[in-house]
Amino acid sequence: MPASGTPDEKFNSVAAGQLVPNDAADSGLDDEILYSLGYKQEFKRDFTLLESFSTSFSMLGLLPSVASTITYSLGYAGTGGTVWGWLIAATAIQASALTMAELCSSMPTAGGLYYASAVLAPDGWGPLCSWIVGWSNLFGYATAPCSLNYALASMLVTCGEITNPGYVAEVWHVYLTFLALLIIQGLVAMQSTRIVGRVNFVGSIINLVVVFIFLVWFPTGAINLPKFNDSHNVWTKFQNGTEWPIAWATIMGFLTPIWTLAGYDAPFHLSEECSNANVAGPRAIVMTAQSGLWIGWAIILVIVYTVYDIDDVINGQYGQPFGSLCLQVLGQGPGLAMFTLNIIAQFFVGQAVTVTASRIVFAYSRDGALPGSSLWCKISKKTGTPVWATWCLLTISALLGLLVFAGPAAIGAVFSLGAIGQYTAFTFPVALKLFFDRGPVKRFRRGPWHLGAFSAPLGAVTVAWWALIVPALCFPVVHGGDLTLLSMNWTCLIYGGAMALALGWYAVDARRWFNGPIVNVEHRAIA
Repeated sequence: MPASGTPDEKFNSVAAGQLVPNDAADSGLDDEILYSLGYKQEFKRDFTLLESFSTSFSMLGLLPSVASTITYSLGYAGTGGTVWGWLIAATAIQASALTMAELCSSMPTAGGLYYASAVLAPDGWGPLCSWIVGWSNLFGYATAPCSLNYALASMLVTCGEITNPGYVAEVWHVYLTFLALLIIQGLVAMQSTRIVGRVNFVGSIINLVVVFIFLVWFPTGAINLPKFNDSHNVWTKFQNGTEWPIAWATIMGFLTPIWTLAGYDAPFHLSEECSNANVAGPRAIVMTAQSGLWIGWAIILVIVYTVYDIDDVINGQYGQPFGSLCLQVLGQGPGLAMFTLNIIAQFFVGQAVTVTASRIVFAYSRDGALPGSSLWCKISKKTGTPVWATWCLLTISALLGLLVFAGPAAIGAVFSLGAIGQYTAFTFPVALKLFFDRGPVKRFRRGPWHLGAFSAPLGAVTVAWWALIVPALCFPVVHGGDLTLLSMNWTCLIYGGAMALALGWYAVDARRWFNGPIVNVEHRAIA
């Protein structure tokens, strides 16, 4: 392997047309499968199916993620839009998860979607396609530690305001708390795979326990009378919090399930650390998406049946919707306790995201796709993990966090930006497979876990879903004369600007040397 992570004449690039994944996935030998795809084994395969699922399930962090984004679904479309929006969006997301699982079984590499795009692109387009997917996925994941820990820092500061009425939170208080969280999670993420796997397993258990407590405590401990909202109103009352038609406001509120269920790709990126990866990886992806759909819906139902005053939740005095919801439903003491449990669960969500995102930085750096790749692709001899990639990621998150000083709309854009970046990366290789892999010689060779005849229809649903949500996530809440710099949705500018810079770099310079995923060992077929 070239130490610098840059191309060497004796190494090939899958995107340059020499390599296509073969049927080696049927061998069930992890190292041989990875070898046949063009990489040598560098990580320890300490993750089992359960630990791979635990990492992705921890990344979902169902209650913390819903708590961080409930302002969008509940605030944009009321209880009706929230409950139906979750069902519609989470169901559509299953198509994306299933098609991704099929790709993972065929090509279980840390590069994941970026590698698959290079393989499935038309001749000559592999480098550009993998460049687009890689940077979009990187932008999505780079915002994840930022958005999660910003929300967590805001919750911690809100706890201070609740317990100490005389305390007035300042923006810099939130930012310093945010930085402390990034540092703690970085110190954990740089440990060995075995330790990280155990931490993620513990985080998964804590998240499940907190969800169970919430599902039981919220309805039974509600202090309002009646305890539950009328079912007819819950399912049919759409309270428009935007200046757009209610149908479109409901679609804009899809951000809650989209952002909550965006972590199911983690097993793909962890496949080089997982045993029996071409089967365990796709199973973990599907398990994550399915558990997110149903457990998440249970959380949503509890919220819409117990919320008493939506306006107070969205525009409460603490500026933290879930904190206001807990106090409104359970009262001061119990509400603060439930809020605290959610904070603990959210920390483990951020931890799992940091681990997965660092592997993405490593995978792209291994192929020389990032500035400073020779540093970010290094594996620590002591821990066997990409320590430099971890701190590179967290530095980017810390810089993005500075948007908090530009106002709520600016920092809020990182949630939408992450969702668009992620789902663009999720969908791109599926679209390539659907529209361009139609010749007599297929680029895609299915692994032991596949969709059979359902592959193309589910791929079409995945592409249609992406085409719907991208513009929706870029819309501001208001329009016309009410639209100002503070109320503008900056997602399109931030994501579009970042991708424009990446594409500009490719056009000016990278196209001359970037050939797609680099092969670390000579390719050979597995009999």
